[in-house]
Amino acid sequence: MAVTRWFFEPGHTGAEFKARHMMVTFVRGQFKNIEGFLEVDPEHPESARVEATIDATQVYTGQPQRDAHLRSADFFDVENHPTWTYSGTSVTQLSGTEFDVDGELTVRGVTRPVLLRVNYLGQWDTPWWEGDKNLGPRRRAGFLATARVNRQDFGVSWNDTVDRGGVVVSDMVDLTIDIEAVLDPAGPRS
Repeated sequence: MAVTRWFFEPGHTGAEFKARHMMVTFVRGQFKNIEGFLEVDPEHPESARVEATIDATQVYTGQPQRDAHLRSADFFDVENHPTWTYSGTSVTQLSGTEFDVDGELTVRGVTRPVLLRVNYLGQWDTPWWEGDKNLGPRRRAGFLATARVNRQDFGVSWNDTVDRGGVVVSDMVDLTIDIEAVLDPAGPRS
């Protein structure tokens, strides 16, 4: 079988992050409209290639003041680093639907290795609307990826202390990425 190219449909591909707040609860935030692609030979998934771009300026936690603080130099410094990227460099198939994707995540201009644990959710032929015209069907595939990163590794280091030696924000951040990929009828690029 030949290599296929799938593009991430931005309106249905997004990431959520979760960090411990004030030692007692978690704060969650989102990045919507992630763009990217997957190139894969279904017979040889270990040779797959994945690229993704996140618009960090669009961080959303539901609280405008916190969102502004996250966009500031204290955290994401979006004025100087408006986008983040992930480049998958190696794939290991763990089961029929589970994969480890080793890659590099770049945040604030700092690149570090990040392992994504990926679950393949299946494929389906679906409508494809452009304007008011259905140009489908188009083949879609779904994936759910998770990771845990240390924000300090990327220079996201603002913090403050609370009672008994606690901190306002945990160093460890959990990521969950929902990917809806659409088969590109033009195929892989050279």
